[in-house]
Amino acid sequence: MENLLHIKSINIFGFEIAIYGIIVAVGMLAGVLVATRICKRRGFTSDDIIVLALYCLPLAVIGARLYYVLFSEHQYTFLEILRVWEGGLAIYGGVIGGAVGVILFCLIHKKNFLAIADVAAVCLILGQAIGRIACYFGDCCYGIEITNPNLMWFPLGTQIAGVWHYSTFFYESFCNLIIFIVLLFLYLKKVKRKGIIMALYFIMYGAIRCIIETFRGDSLYLWGAKVSQMLSLLLMVAGIVLIIVINTRKNNSKAAKVENSEISKNN
Repeated sequence: MENLLHIKSINIFGFEIAIYGIIVAVGMLAGVLVATRICKRRGFTSDDIIVLALYCLPLAVIGARLYYVLFSEHQYTFLEILRVWEGGLAIYGGVIGGAVGVILFCLIHKKNFLAIADVAAVCLILGQAIGRIACYFGDCCYGIEITNPNLMWFPLGTQIAGVWHYSTFFYESFCNLIIFIVLLFLYLKKVKRKGIIMALYFIMYGAIRCIIETFRGDSLYLWGAKVSQMLSLLLMVAGIVLIIVINTRKNNSKAAKVENSEISKNN
């Protein structure tokens, strides 16, 4: 079964198209389509989302590639860096690149960053859930080697170069799908405080990525530590701090309104 599924590319009119690239593209498209459907709840139009995608998607691909190249042990040539279709994209680099796109979009088009970030968070995690499956076809982002013969079965594990490894890409894909369902539910329930959805994305994705990264067998390292695990911890902290700041500002705003109302009554 696994061997039948483990196809690297398909031939279309004489062109070899990598399955990896197709799945990543499907993930991006799915995220954009969902964004066009839910954006009105934050005061945006479908046209806003299309323009946002033109900012974010190219920067996300560039960020994902540069992140991977920067922390990889392999010394890439300039031409090798450009061959993104061969694999070697890091999710966190894509998130960083996409975030830069959101910031540029908001600055240039005068949009509320937290409002658009909430929409982006819901759709980003869906794109990640789909895109992570591409790692199966790219032989990347797999787990540590499985030594117990009883655990050598698909999809708990998968063979990379003939060696069984934990299928951490599937674990993360499943967890990302759960996060998407939770965030979409909260978003549709009209969570009013802008930025809360984004903060929850930071906390939930950071937590599951930090745990799964423990079992990764091909992680990128910096100073002897797993880069993505360190970023996951920072992401969780950022999410918690963001929720505290948003709630504090909201409560202070309410207190100020009550105080002004009391002053008006006394006058």
